[in-house]
Amino acid sequence: MLTPKQYKLLMFIDNSIKENGCCPSFEEMKQAVGIKSKSGIHSLIEELIERDFIKKLPHKARALEVLRLPRFKPKDIIEEEKKIKSALHDAALKIPLCGKIAAGTPIEAICHENEYITIPYEMAASGNYYALTVEGESMIEAGILNNDIALIRKADTAENGQIVVALIDNAEATLKVWQKNKDEICLLPRNKSYEIRKFHPSRVKVQGILSGIIRKYI
Repeated sequence: MLTPKQYKLLMFIDNSIKENGCCPSFEEMKQAVGIKSKSGIHSLIEELIERDFIKKLPHKARALEVLRLPRFKPKDIIEEEKKIKSALHDAALKIPLCGKIAAGTPIEAICHENEYITIPYEMAASGNYYALTVEGESMIEAGILNNDIALIRKADTAENGQIVVALIDNAEATLKVWQKNKDEICLLPRNKSYEIRKFHPSRVKVQGILSGIIRKYI
């Protein structure tokens, strides 16, 4: 069983090689493991080499190869991850509430970022988000009701079938299902009483993708 510091260093080296194609610097290793001295990192590397987890590549500076990964995590690492997960679960994020967006006839949606809502961290753990108040009933068959708060992840592209904030003619925004065909964009409602709107691709931009809905019950 590896020590917590050995495990952290090994996993950091492995992730760095996979993501960047090269080994991290000693300074990066020190920060990742929480060791102040370069000699401490040297000692950990030698320990991992002795246990056949990594090896040095000849004729290359700062070059290491990961031979294998441990089957089990150290107990201290497991407990540390539990504490972090628990803290994140209890944490909250403030994201800007940017006004109203139509789920019927499009209206202008301008983000002033002077009003915020608080959401659980896990609802927006990665990416940039904002929120909009839904107006209209064109998306009720998708479970999106008038006065719901739509949690939007910022994006400028979308896949067909995703619910997006679509900006029309740089002036109007609406919440609809995105459908991109060869020479047109279709904004699809989820209410049979509303018509599909079709535009030339040059007229429509994606401003975000629906991530969740927040609803208040009175």
